[in-house]
Amino acid sequence: MHPSAMDNGKLFFATYLEACTDALVLDIGSQDVNGSLRQLAPPGARYLGLDFAAGRGVDLVLEDPYQLPFADDTADAVVSSSCFEHIEMFWLMFNEVLRVLKPHGLFYLNAPSNGEFHRYPVDCWRFYPDAGEALVRWGRRSGSRPALLESFTTYQRLDIWNDFIAVFVKDEACADRHPGRMLDRIDRYMNGRRYGVDRILCPQAASEDGAKLHRLTGHPKPQQ
Repeated sequence: MHPSAMDNGKLFFATYLEACTDALVLDIGSQDVNGSLRQLAPPGARYLGLDFAAGRGVDLVLEDPYQLPFADDTADAVVSSSCFEHIEMFWLMFNEVLRVLKPHGLFYLNAPSNGEFHRYPVDCWRFYPDAGEALVRWGRRSGSRPALLESFTTYQRLDIWNDFIAVFVKDEACADRHPGRMLDRIDRYMNGRRYGVDRILCPQAASEDGAKLHRLTGHPKPQQ
């Protein structure tokens, strides 16, 4: 797991689950590769690591990548970091995440917004600023009532990756149970969204790498 992914995971738990004891947390794509979200979870959390292949940090191997072996309304939180780009039909997994969450349950998604082609075993997607709202619309079309509490894209830290971060609540009626936001705890981000705010925060059309290229070449940055 790259450095910014670890930083973002730590911030998610501190913002949304720090006070939770005995919370059931499911981690999709939990294999420990240079670190894992498991080590960042609150003490006392019941943590289950799910993946599509056996490995360190994996408690349960999924037989079907689009079916989670849990009853409805079971989990307090589902987390996934650097995995959804490898799920061919990630929108089907999103529906499963909503199904297994409790009504007030949270889904934390970290997926790359740029970066190298990296197959585990496939590499299919990158996530851009409208991805969170698009998943909300898909969830509602599929019969659920999710809400996007926040989303944003992070700047690079020690490597090439920009992370797209999104936090969803399963049932919008429970949004008020989660007043804290990661956005309030970070200094820099691009293209943020916040529940209840219509505009994009800190808008930036160019990627971080694109902005660097514009500065080097002297060409103007694209406008929003």
